[in-house]
Amino acid sequence: MAELRRFLIRRFLTFIPTLIGVTFIVYLIAAVVPANPARLWAGGQKANPQVIAMLVKEYHLNDPFYVQYYYFMKGFLENSMVSPVTGYKVWYEVKTYMPVTIQLTLISFVFILLIGIPLGIISALKKDTWIDATIRVVALVGVSVPIFWLAYLLIFLFFTKLGWITLSGTPTPPYSITGIPLIDSILKLDWHTQWEIIKRYWLPGIILAYPGIGVIARLVRNSFLDALGADFVDYVDARGLPKSQRYRHVLKNAMVPIITVLGLQFGGLLAGAPITETIFGLPGIGRFMLTSIYSFDYLSLMGGVFIIALIYMTVNLIVDILYALIDPRVRY
Repeated sequence: MAELRRFLIRRFLTFIPTLIGVTFIVYLIAAVVPANPARLWAGGQKANPQVIAMLVKEYHLNDPFYVQYYYFMKGFLENSMVSPVTGYKVWYEVKTYMPVTIQLTLISFVFILLIGIPLGIISALKKDTWIDATIRVVALVGVSVPIFWLAYLLIFLFFTKLGWITLSGTPTPPYSITGIPLIDSILKLDWHTQWEIIKRYWLPGIILAYPGIGVIARLVRNSFLDALGADFVDYVDARGLPKSQRYRHVLKNAMVPIITVLGLQFGGLLAGAPITETIFGLPGIGRFMLTSIYSFDYLSLMGGVFIIALIYMTVNLIVDILYALIDPRVRY
């Protein structure tokens, strides 16, 4: 337990510096773009010089970029940073749009778990058969096909031809516990709202998850086969344990690299959300960040980057903890 405690302390000590580093690099890239943000925010070429001067002073645009970064982070964390484009507080906008992205990401992640892992196990157990070949082709297609092309293809099928989905609105219950309608409806056992959310999100969810399904299916297959060839499997067989026990031990040993990749896949889902949200008309943080880029509102963009980086790093921290619990060797 002492080794696990030291491992956790090391991971927590690197959490905050990494978060600051990620946001600082993104802010640096946004701040050095050759443009006059104050003029753009004030209305372009016909902007009032007094308004421009006010914006320059308010957002410290004449200061070095690291000073601007300090004032942005201070204002964001204190909930006093206001977007010069929309007039709303950056934290309020992030809080408004984030639940949609979290719902989409969670549904996509569930698809990866429920489809990718079983496909990988079946492919390993049916090695070198037509079932294995079919699953490997499906996985390869998932990794290779552009999600925007697949999205429009399935929209044409399920919306235009069959009418099974809707592309407008986001179901929201009349109550709020966590601020995320899907989780709130589960906690309230509100099956009607859950069904409405699933109907709206299942297609964008599976589109966003499809590349991850392919990656996880291939990884699970390879990890499962490697574990099946390990020496402990011979020992399990020699003891005469049933196949269910054998596969349970194999799966536990195969899950070590899979858990790590699942954490990375969660971050990949957040990164792919802007495209999916734009195609399906979902008002999430990804679509909000794209709009911020178009209007050069890099303050709102940084708010979205900060919260996504925080979620991604938290998930990876949880993955590292699970990794250390499963395999004690990584604690040293």
